This record gives sequence, structure tokens and C-alpha cells, in this order.
Amino acid sequence: MKVTITFIVCVLLFGASVAQEKPLQIALLKYNGGGDWYANPTSLPNLIKYCNQTMRMNIEPEPATVEVGSAALFNYPFVHMTGHGNVVFSNQELENLRTYLLAGGFLHADDNYGMDKFIRIQLEKLFPGDKLVELPPSHPIFHQQFDFPKGLPKVHEHDSKPSQAFGLFHEGRMVVLYTFECDLGDGWEDPEVHKDTPENHEKALKMGANIIRFVFSGKN
Repeated sequence: MKVTITFIVCVLLFGASVAQEKPLQIALLKYNGGGDWYANPTSLPNLIKYCNQTMRMNIEPEPATVEVGSAALFNYPFVHMTGHGNVVFSNQELENLRTYLLAGGFLHADDNYGMDKFIRIQLEKLFPGDKLVELPPSHPIFHQQFDFPKGLPKVHEHDSKPSQAFGLFHEGRMVVLYTFECDLGDGWEDPEVHKDTPENHEKALKMGANIIRFVFSGKN
């Protein structure tokens, strides 16, 4: 009950006022399996800065790093994970992450090219009865502060596949957003890292800001 109340208070404070005295903090998820969870080091700081400047949010400038099985996970209403390779959650980590999500937390998993076949297995274990559902362009997450009438934008090209956004819903609430063939995190990074154009960088940041706004609106 204490955990649930904590999340409810965090969401209400963020949704009701972007000028609260103490900023909220979001986190990068550290996981096992050999995948590079630490990829894109400038992405979250850049996204936070963009949200704070563009939408007058009050997010701590530096994101935290939190392990899947840590009790500290419950300090962050939004966690982001990325990588190019293997992802492994132990039974204890799955239980901790499941409890976190049921308590009101939110996970955004962004495939950085190569994570797809691994993260899908872990998400199936997380909520065995719930399947990933592709989000249509009409979904509210694409129409927050910024409008994306065609749905998830394409940031980087890999296999000539369309970008896709999937939601994992539990009892009607989206608890996980999985973005595939898009590379949002790459787009959030400093433009010179991947030689992104200003337009591409801005597009990625706008979609990221929509995700943050959607989560903190408490309507997911």
C-alpha cells in the first residue's frame, strides 16, 4: 500500500503542477545478460532538458541508474532501458519489476538494434497472460504536446522495416512501452554522435517528450 500511495502522489503532483519545488527523477534501467544497458549516455539528459525547457516540466537534470531487482526502483515513476543485445531478468528481478509496474511505475524499452528477440522473452515472463499490442497512430501517446499523425516516427534506418510502438497492458493500463525499429534513444543523443540532422534530433525529442507527458498525465 505504501508503494502504491507513493506512485499516486508522484503522478498527481506531476500532472497537477509542473512547478513543484522538488523535481522528480527518472532512471535508466541496468540489467544483466550482457546487453549494453549503458548505451546512449547523452540521450536521457538531453530528453530531460528538452522536456523541462519545452513543456516547463520539473525533472531532475541527471537521470539515476537503477538495477532491475533493487528496492530503489520504486523511487522512479519512469524508467527507460535500451541496448543492442541480450537481456536477462532473474525470477527475483521479474517479481520486483512486476510489483513496481503494478504499483504505478512505467517502463519504456527502446530497441537500439539487436535487443528485440531478447526483450520480448522477458516481457512475456513479466506478465504471462498479457501480450504486446501494436499501438495505432490514433493512440493518445502520439498526440500529447506534439502530434504524430502517422504514429511512431522513424529515427534511424536499419533493416528497411517500419518503426513500431507496442504497449503491454495490464488490467487496461499500459505498463510498458516498447519501441522497435525506431532508435528513439539514438535520436535523443547529442546530434554529432550519430550525425543526426537538427530535424531528426528534434523529431526524436518531441516523441520522447510525448512519452513523458503521457506517463506523467496519469492517463496511461
